[in-house]
Amino acid sequence: MLTKRILILEDDLETVSVISKALAQYENDNIKNFDIAITILSEYTQVEEYANKLSKDYFDLILLDRDCKACGSFHVLDFEKFGTDKIISISSTSQWNAEAKTRGVEIIVQKDYANLDQFAQNLAGEIKKIIK
Repeated sequence: MLTKRILILEDDLETVSVISKALAQYENDNIKNFDIAITILSEYTQVEEYANKLSKDYFDLILLDRDCKACGSFHVLDFEKFGTDKIISISSTSQWNAEAKTRGVEIIVQKDYANLDQFAQNLAGEIKKIIK
C-alpha cells in the first residue's frame, strides 16, 4: 500500500493532537488508497540535524509552525529543497505566516488556539487538496 509521509513541525501538544485526529479521519476515509505516516518534530535543532538532511522527496507534505520548544524557529527548514508547494504554514501569528509566504509558501491555515477544532477542519481541507 502507498504511504503518504507528513512532517509536522509543531511544539504544542494540543495542536498536534487535533492535527493527528484530523489525519486519522482522513486516513480512515481513504484506507484503501493510502496510509499516512507522520513525523513530529518539536525543536528547530531536529529540523537542522534530521529533516533537512533527508532527500527532497521524503515528505509528501510539511505542516510548518514557526516557534518551537527550543526557543528557535522551524523556518530553518530548507524550503527550497522540499518545495514550497508541499508546505502549509500553520502559525497562530500572522507575521510568521506572512514570512513563510515571502519565502514561497502559498497555503496558510492560521492556527486559532480559541478554536483548534475549526483550525483542524480548515487544515484537513487543505491537506486533502495536496494528498490524494
